[in-house]
Amino acid sequence: MLKIIEKDSWLNPVADAAQQRYDRYQNRLKSIEKQYGSLGMFASAHLFFGFHYDRMRRGWWYREWAPGAHYMSIFGDFNDWNRYSHPLENDGHDVWTIFLPDSEYKTKLTHGSLLKVLVQSSIGEQEHLPVYINRVVQDEATKDFSAQFWNPQQQYQFENQSPALKDEPLLIYESHVGMAQEKESVGSYNEFIDNILPRIKAGGYNAVQLMAIAEHPYYGSFGYHVSNFFAASSRFGTPEDLKKLVDTAHGMGLLVIMDLVHSHTVKNVREGLNLFDGTEYQYLKPGKEGDHPQWDSKLFNYGKTETLQLLLSNVKYWLDEYHFDGFRFDGVTSMLYKNHGIGETFDDPWKYFGDNVDNDAVTYLQLANNLIHSIDNHNITIAEDVSGMPGICAAIEDGGIGFDYRLGMGLPDFWIKVLKDQTDEQWNMHEFFYTMNNRLSDVKTIAYAESHDQALVGDKTIAFRLMDKEMYTSMAKNQPNLIVDRGIALHKMIRFFTICLGGDAWLNFMGNEFGHPEWIDFPRYDNGWSYKYARRQWSLADADYLKYHWLGDFDKAMLDFVKRSKVMQAAQAWLLNADEEHKTIVFERNNYIFVFNWGQQSIPDYTINVKKTGDYRIVFSTDEQCFGGYGNIDKNTVFPSEIIDNQIYMKIYNVSRTAVVYHC
Repeated sequence: MLKIIEKDSWLNPVADAAQQRYDRYQNRLKSIEKQYGSLGMFASAHLFFGFHYDRMRRGWWYREWAPGAHYMSIFGDFNDWNRYSHPLENDGHDVWTIFLPDSEYKTKLTHGSLLKVLVQSSIGEQEHLPVYINRVVQDEATKDFSAQFWNPQQQYQFENQSPALKDEPLLIYESHVGMAQEKESVGSYNEFIDNILPRIKAGGYNAVQLMAIAEHPYYGSFGYHVSNFFAASSRFGTPEDLKKLVDTAHGMGLLVIMDLVHSHTVKNVREGLNLFDGTEYQYLKPGKEGDHPQWDSKLFNYGKTETLQLLLSNVKYWLDEYHFDGFRFDGVTSMLYKNHGIGETFDDPWKYFGDNVDNDAVTYLQLANNLIHSIDNHNITIAEDVSGMPGICAAIEDGGIGFDYRLGMGLPDFWIKVLKDQTDEQWNMHEFFYTMNNRLSDVKTIAYAESHDQALVGDKTIAFRLMDKEMYTSMAKNQPNLIVDRGIALHKMIRFFTICLGGDAWLNFMGNEFGHPEWIDFPRYDNGWSYKYARRQWSLADADYLKYHWLGDFDKAMLDFVKRSKVMQAAQAWLLNADEEHKTIVFERNNYIFVFNWGQQSIPDYTINVKKTGDYRIVFSTDEQCFGGYGNIDKNTVFPSEIIDNQIYMKIYNVSRTAVVYHC
């Protein structure tokens, strides 16, 4: 019996289905190894397709797999954009090929040359971009996209090895390169190196997660409508610039995780994979099955060998070529289920193993995790799955899918519900605690209090929900405001509560740590193509006369505390008291006593029970004046414990809207 079944009796009814899932993976892997020699060789299509130099023959090969094509040719700068002068030949196995010898093209096909591919098929004649192309640029005047032949004289030489986490939790700073700058324009990889990486390091984070790296035609898609899977977005700079970013981050001790979008692709025909060879089903699912009902995008057919090879090669490409340290897999829930998990309540084990599951997608994710960890077992994989798929973070041989972490997606949803739908008096302390701890102890979870989606126009960050318009007028430190005071106190508590209870790792979207006041609104027709809100206002956090500065300082102190205390690596917390009357939660984790008073009243001589005798001292408090608190408790105060009726108690000053940590 598989270990995931042995460890969870709830899964007993689906034991045979779980075994079949593992067998499918094994059979697929063995088939690949038999035909290609290894999974790594199978995932090396990017070294064959596209443009590659032949040192023996002295020239460039261009290859493309296009079984539905009747005719193919390439055209561009090198042939004065003659659409028909350079036809490709079909090798009889649907691989179309052309060789361009140096003797004729060395001065024509040069670094930076623009080109496209012409495909004639049953649906007519269409221009496309090569599938495996590693550079795509947009003409500023026409807005047309072209492939770019990229062959710099000097290849980038990496200088730094990927850092090790050592003995601290994974602390991720989620970032978007283009909107990371304060200026009202698209930021660059180099500006990110100069201006943002030092902030991330100084803030105490040990990993940066980069969004929107793979090329995407529409900037406002946040990078989630990918067209060219092997091309780093040229909006932000060159491939060498991105390599320098990763290399520099490694030199600073930061891991670099890529937001990988293999859950869907753009519908665009000229820029993307859709109808490349004239068929719906070359890499994608045909008909309605190939359309995502909510994302206006196309879906991959994970059962096709060529699709598997494309996606797995893409995984290997980013690891080998750019030295990324792993991936956050976007839209895993959508991949796992035929109905994409939309409106589904996962209350029966068969919903995880029944007819609604896309078994081909499950196998792809297992193969991807195998590949990523075989390249380097320190590589990190993160699943964006809200369904709670059993075994998502279990070893593949145990019946799992092989991810290292899952995102705790229910946590930001919980805080939205609390702040949007409930008054302070309605808050339920038991619900607070158990929501944070509602996970299996052996499933590594990334906790986060708010998602990047909440920062977009139409939604609200935690800071904006708490303080709203007061953030525009009352954020000077010398300007008292009850709404802002409450908001800052709760902002700190929510983040601290979530990081201390919600998981084994932490995720923050850039700017949320200091309560960034503006939403994200990408340039679009309705806002006059403005970049006013597609940026981050770091000057607010840097200004020591503003309250944003307090929140930024608190975030640094919070991360320093979880590193020192090792609470995130410890066993899950032990609830000591959930006081609904006084809206107070007391719990112990890793021998630290945490007291969270969510209420509006401070209570002198508040009695709490503790787990061991001794004199306790305050080691962390959200009420410190340097964080915008009132400093109501002297940190030098000693709190002795006493035994009453064989129970250990301690009296404290339980300060309103404050979290305090005690240690003996």
